[in-house]
Amino acid sequence: MDLIEIEAKRHLSREEAADWLRNLADSLSRHNDIEFEREGVRYEVAVPDELLMEIELEIGDDGTELEIEFHW
Repeated sequence: MDLIEIEAKRHLSREEAADWLRNLADSLSRHNDIEFEREGVRYEVAVPDELLMEIELEIGDDGTELEIEFHW
């Protein structure tokens, strides 16, 4: 199977970021999958009942970064 990698960066307000996270959470809990659309192509990824979550918080002089990763 070929590797498919989707990466995106955009500036959001705090409220927009919260809405995006809520939509992701709703999709996981209701549909058991996540969807992404890039360049007119829709990707739907099934998510199993259990997965591994990693959280990393970095606080430094040049900014703060929060990474949340899910693996399955």
